[in-house]
Amino acid sequence: MTGPRAICAGAASLTRMKPFEELVAEAESADVDGWGFGWLDGRATEERPPWGYARSLTQRLAQVDSALDLDTGGGEVLAEAAVFPSRMFATEAWRPNLERARRRLGPRGVRLTGAQTSRLPFAADSFELVSARHPVRPYWGEIHRVLRPGGLYFAQHVGPGSAFELIEFFLGPLPKERRAREPEDETAAAHSSGLAVERLESARCRMEFFDIGAVVWILRKCVWWVPGFSVAAYEGKLRELDARMRAGNPFVAHSTRHVIAARKPLRSETSA
Repeated sequence: MTGPRAICAGAASLTRMKPFEELVAEAESADVDGWGFGWLDGRATEERPPWGYARSLTQRLAQVDSALDLDTGGGEVLAEAAVFPSRMFATEAWRPNLERARRRLGPRGVRLTGAQTSRLPFAADSFELVSARHPVRPYWGEIHRVLRPGGLYFAQHVGPGSAFELIEFFLGPLPKERRAREPEDETAAAHSSGLAVERLESARCRMEFFDIGAVVWILRKCVWWVPGFSVAAYEGKLRELDARMRAGNPFVAHSTRHVIAARKPLRSETSA
């Protein structure tokens, strides 16, 4: 797991805001398992990157006979595909999400494993396509190993400084952490593993949070944003933010994303 799926892209409808305590209580009791973000409908928005990752993945899955989806979450994105290859596998290390993915994808023939992506339980040259939407971390050596010669890694990654306006509101400046996940660094790492990067595109997408419940919920779901987050620990900052929102000023942040396609060369290319 790495980062949220795009929050509802429609315009939020602002109604009379509930009291702080009620909004917080709702957010604290809401389910945060899986990678669905429907709870934020009307409470927050996020622009989507222009390349349409789920649509592109669907097209690619229809053209191969074997594929592996890494860090699949609850299987929400993979489930959007109309058809799967005859050999379709997915990994998810967090057990609550793994069980959701099994319920969602198992009936469609997808085989799920709880293995860590750092050590994939598959033989070398197993898959024509390896995909990932917001992987925790791309283990390039393993991706290269399990791809067939000529096979493709196609993924959407979280980029540098994603949602850091919100993160730094609670934690203060994090200049070093903002530098992580640079697409150029990932490209270099992919090349070092033996993959040839064919495509790299980046996007910066506007996020808006309209009530404090949305903020509490997203920080409960994306636990790596503000480690150790609790309402009690950050009540002062939450009330400060709540007052800003009640004055009609949504909290604005920006997510960063990049789409990457990297191919494992054919053996004839590597020996040339």
